[in-house]
Amino acid sequence: MLTNLFDGVAYGMLLFVIACGLSVTLGLMNLINLAHGAFAMAGGYITVVLVNRMGVPFFAALPLAFVLSALLGLVMERTLYVHVYRKSHLEQVMFSIGLVFMAMPAVSFFLGSEQKFITVPAFLDTRYEVFGVSMGAYRLLIILVCGLLAAGLQFIVARTRFGSQLRAAVDDPMVARGLGIRVDAVFATTFAVGSGLAGLGGALGANLLGLDPTFPVKYMVYFLIVVAVGGSAGMTGPLVAAILLGIADVSGKYYLPQFGSFFIYALMIVVLLWRPQGLFARPGGR
Repeated sequence: MLTNLFDGVAYGMLLFVIACGLSVTLGLMNLINLAHGAFAMAGGYITVVLVNRMGVPFFAALPLAFVLSALLGLVMERTLYVHVYRKSHLEQVMFSIGLVFMAMPAVSFFLGSEQKFITVPAFLDTRYEVFGVSMGAYRLLIILVCGLLAAGLQFIVARTRFGSQLRAAVDDPMVARGLGIRVDAVFATTFAVGSGLAGLGGALGANLLGLDPTFPVKYMVYFLIVVAVGGSAGMTGPLVAAILLGIADVSGKYYLPQFGSFFIYALMIVVLLWRPQGLFARPGGR
């Protein structure tokens, strides 16, 4: 039981890192970006190419996956997404889902449709027994990295000047510009960092989630559940929601595999009936 709990926490932390960028763009920037999973897929495939084909060390490839995914996000934001910020949510959904269905065949054409995994250092393939709990070294790494990222993101959003500028830019862009805030630069930076985090999550999660061209569609609902259940007050809500989702999914599939993903959807329905704005809703949030 404790081993399943540990695996569920690791899975949830991984989902958080991938979904936290979506939480920021949806909760703070009011942008529905269903193509967020495509940036996670990009980070995963970047790492596959770097590690498996070019021989780049795994731990050197992770920051490269973040940087290259962030650059991809920045280019996309400046050339495409900037035109849909003021559009209706329906138009944003149609635009971003269209990008997903363009990305999947493109990846399949250039990199193949078979599932890929990343070659990790041998010591990450080991397991440790701690007080009767079997802990995989790779999952321990995910929990450590994701925990540090969660703490850092919460601090940035809630306690820094940039976080205040982002909230001001979303609440009233005209007033923010009048105060000297470069709204376009704030949005571009936020979108790029969110895309980079998605790419890093995709790189870390390739061996756990599996990586193939259907990745953005396969896990899209999971990312949306994290954001919907967690709310948009900051990083705490999505983190708690992701961990609950991870534990429910792993435990449900282990003890009652015939129910599939029933438990995560049941959890989502119960939480949203109880708190429609999410566990940690932004005061007066949208």
